[in-house]
Amino acid sequence: MTDYFRPIAQYDALRPADALPLAGGWAWFSHAERISRSGSLGLVGLGDIPGDVLDRLTAPRAPIAGLTLSAPRLMGILNVTPDSFSDGGQFFAPQAALQQAQDLVAFGADILDIGGESTRPGAAVVDGVAEIARTAPIIAALRQAGQSLPISIDTRKADVAAAAVTAGAGMINDVSALGFDPKLADIVVQSGLPVCLMHAQGTPADMQIAPRYDNVVLDVYDFLAERVAWAQSFGIARDKIVVDPGIGFGKTVAHNLALLRNLSIFHGLGCPVLLGASRKRFIAMLAADSRDGAGRMPGSVAVALAGVAQGVQIVRVHDVAETRQSLTLWQALTDNKDMGAA
Repeated sequence: MTDYFRPIAQYDALRPADALPLAGGWAWFSHAERISRSGSLGLVGLGDIPGDVLDRLTAPRAPIAGLTLSAPRLMGILNVTPDSFSDGGQFFAPQAALQQAQDLVAFGADILDIGGESTRPGAAVVDGVAEIARTAPIIAALRQAGQSLPISIDTRKADVAAAAVTAGAGMINDVSALGFDPKLADIVVQSGLPVCLMHAQGTPADMQIAPRYDNVVLDVYDFLAERVAWAQSFGIARDKIVVDPGIGFGKTVAHNLALLRNLSIFHGLGCPVLLGASRKRFIAMLAADSRDGAGRMPGSVAVALAGVAQGVQIVRVHDVAETRQSLTLWQALTDNKDMGAA
């Protein structure tokens, strides 16, 4: 039976001499929790972690879409849809979308993620032609305006991705982990662009109908490991793959919490980790707060910082300005380099 290793992420300046960097980033670890399908096997030292696992846990991640990952990166969300769960319709008009994109950049986004199909619970599939019409012109207009920031296309469809790449996209973000459209993997290979593989149980139409797991953390880990291996076998290099545990995609509140508490385990896949929990319903449910949309911003920021504390390299957010300010303060407070300052 396979054992799993969850590194205990730390970021204090006072660290043991034998501690190792977590994914080559800002966090470090000197111990890990050893986990089997039968439960936790307790803490183990670095010497008890298999060499291949330790290599994946510690190796620096290659740049993604030109972005180095030695510091946390913010992915700003731009939904050009009429029905997204949080901001549907707000940026559906092209001029509004372009202005929002420029605002996200000004507020501190490192990459833009543009999507033309809502994947909220209960959402129906959008025709590819309509999705292209919503996304490709916005990407092209941003490039024509001189915007050089990396742009990700959030889509499950090969034709949409191809049009976005032609327009200037530099990354593909697929909530189906290349499982919805068999031709999308061809676009990834042909373009040579990085791809994000996300876990989801079911489809947006049915994913929140009584989701069940034997062990949500290990089940999601195994799914992503299988999809990474499949992508590699198809010709996609591991250093071009980002993984996303898919918060809210076929998960209950308890499932989401378990994944968030154990995010560091996903560094064992040897890929950058993306966290997308912004404004999701579980935040309001936990806070007993009936507000939606921007009303969930404080909880979204809290979850983002919790992810960064576990070494998550990319955080996908609606509220870029607030998250950037919070992240800047978190980094300053955890730097600890000025302890001897007068």
